[in-house]
Amino acid sequence: MQKFIIERDIPGAGKLPDKELRGVSRKSAGVLAEMGPTIQWLESFVAGDKVYCVYVAENEEQIREHARRVGLPATRIAPVRKVLDPSSAE
Repeated sequence: MQKFIIERDIPGAGKLPDKELRGVSRKSAGVLAEMGPTIQWLESFVAGDKVYCVYVAENEEQIREHARRVGLPATRIAPVRKVLDPSSAE
């Protein structure tokens, strides 16, 4: 499986109340459960008018299908080539 970063353009995302974000999270988790174990949501970051999500999936099409079913945009999808952290400097 491959790790992907998904950029979602969602105007006002950073101002959405926690209750609404929980609702979207629940819907996303429900769709993921229906799609099976070959796609996983790891985490998301809400920043301004964007949401950045980290997923593991077999391919980009699975991510697009998940976004379609949930009703969220998948503005850009990029496969992760390398992961860097502070230990990368050693």
